Amino acid sequence: MNAADDTLARWLGQLRSGEQSAARELWGQYFGPMVELARSKLRGMSARAADEEDVALSAFKSFCRAVEAGRYTNLFDRDGLWALLVTITARKAVDLRRHEHRRKRRAPTGADADGGPALDDLIGREPDPEFVARIAEECQRLLGLLTDPMLRTIALRKMEGFTNAEIAAELGVVGRTVERKLNLIRRRWEAGADA
Repeated sequence: MNAADDTLARWLGQLRSGEQSAARELWGQYFGPMVELARSKLRGMSARAADEEDVALSAFKSFCRAVEAGRYTNLFDRDGLWALLVTITARKAVDLRRHEHRRKRRAPTGADADGGPALDDLIGREPDPEFVARIAEECQRLLGLLTDPMLRTIALRKMEGFTNAEIAAELGVVGRTVERKLNLIRRRWEAGADA
């Protein structure tokens, strides 16, 4: 475990103990990238509905509550944490898209026939913690199969919703290189599934 992962493990331990200073540290490290991820997932939605900061804030809040409740006890490194935050943020963005789509199809009042709030507004949309934990563990396992830092970066960027062209620009390579690397990642992951 490197120094950055040691620091992260310390913050997660403090967060599990209810220390809000650890949440502030994690917020400083991850909130900006979570907002960017939410923005990419909400592309094409109306500005009123597509508030990427609200999505990232909701995802971060869900994550912190889950850690404080004793979930994600096997989370110790940056890659695993980022994979988990990507999953939670992406689910929140998908939920917002679905909610807006349903809202547009409902009656203009947004109320049920009896005049009360619509059922969709009352039901919580939090991701199931066990599902999120399984996804995070699987992401960690798959990333662990990639020893080449470039392959790990490409895999993480794809998980974050970046296009091949965006990844190529970030890495300073041509699009075909990213495609070849993605094929290599797929082959390694398929071989890892058989192991």
